[in-house]
Amino acid sequence: MKKVILIADDSPSIRKFAAFSLSTKGYDIISVSDGMEALEKLPTEKINLVITDLNMPNVDGFELIKAIRNNEELKEIPIIILSSMAGTEDIERGMMCGANSYLIKPFDPKRILYEVSKYIN
Repeated sequence: MKKVILIADDSPSIRKFAAFSLSTKGYDIISVSDGMEALEKLPTEKINLVITDLNMPNVDGFELIKAIRNNEELKEIPIIILSSMAGTEDIERGMMCGANSYLIKPFDPKRILYEVSKYIN
């Protein structure tokens, strides 16, 4: 059974590039443009991993991570932050919210594949 990755990012080009990079390795991808859409998809799909931006409209990445970690049925899903917010405070805050990894944009496809493979295979 294919592993499903949810990508939440308000940039269509980032979603497309990340989805392409991951789909070439056989992952199924669900792309959404913000945290609100992610929260709507998570209970209805079998998601194996979430990749999220932090700076998004409606529900930002920090709130998305907290919502996942506070949901008994979703809290074990690995979360990778993929953000251009590269400050130490942002990274620490993201990890304190419950993210498993933090990648900074622009990203190397090999790096994102490596991070994903640490959590699902």
